[in-house]
Amino acid sequence: MSIIQPKYISDIRNMMKLYAPEYYRDFVCIADKCRHSCCIGWEIDVDPLSMEKYSAITHPYGQTVRDSIDTGSDTPHFITDDDDRCPHLDSHGLCRMILNLGEDSLCNICREHPRFYNDTLRGKEVGLGMSCEEAARIILSSDKYNTFIEIGDTDEEIDVEYDCIPARKQLYSILSDRNIKYSDRLAMIYRRFGVSPEILDDDAWQQLLGDLEYLDDSHRDIFSSVYSSHAHVPESIEKCLERALAYFIYRHCTGAESDSDLRISLGFSIFCERLLASLAENDPSTDITEHARVLSEELEYSPDNTEAIKLEFLF
Repeated sequence: MSIIQPKYISDIRNMMKLYAPEYYRDFVCIADKCRHSCCIGWEIDVDPLSMEKYSAITHPYGQTVRDSIDTGSDTPHFITDDDDRCPHLDSHGLCRMILNLGEDSLCNICREHPRFYNDTLRGKEVGLGMSCEEAARIILSSDKYNTFIEIGDTDEEIDVEYDCIPARKQLYSILSDRNIKYSDRLAMIYRRFGVSPEILDDDAWQQLLGDLEYLDDSHRDIFSSVYSSHAHVPESIEKCLERALAYFIYRHCTGAESDSDLRISLGFSIFCERLLASLAENDPSTDITEHARVLSEELEYSPDNTEAIKLEFLF
């Protein structure tokens, strides 16, 4: 894969365009209709700019906001209740800060979730994380993963040298060719990029999964008992697996800094797809979007877990 020449890099940096998969524009937070609120079970950090904004709020609810923040730790964060709920989440699943102060009152992490960003030579790219059930539903029901749209500009500096997009185009070209059996498409990707989940046998992967950290310890037992690099699912599920792998590639390979880094990130992506297939095969009664949400929450949103899996592809 060639590196784009410096002059072209400079021109692209000046553009500062923001791109997203076409399905991105379909996303709207479903708020109180969400069965797995991102306002429950997570420690929500408050960024410095939001802290300044909260200190200046004159609305009566401003003091409630200030009282709800733990400022005694290295990173200020909202103090969750005994059920790990954000103090501003009401009994109907709605945000009191939005109700009282408007959406502009949200701190950075609340405003951006479940979005993630990657820098590329053509500009910045944004996507949706599958730990969000609505994002997972959209991602696994859309074939538009290889259609990108320009959604605006960004004033953030982009400083990259490695061009990941040609490799991603190759991956998506193989992945989207439904004239080829899905299992054969996976095998073609393994051969073309020199990476395979069979770098470890199933027992070794299951052992690794058992040693990871989990938000819900019941997932440890499930993940570590069902994983198989050769999981089989009905053809009706294969499109969802294709879209899931496209998502993992988009999220994790796009930010690669070298050929080696891309291969390692692709290994992680393939492993996640195989685990998702294993979960779907083991429990077909559960919607695959829920399997995807849990997998994303437990693996992608834990840097330690992501790193532990990636290390197995470091060779």
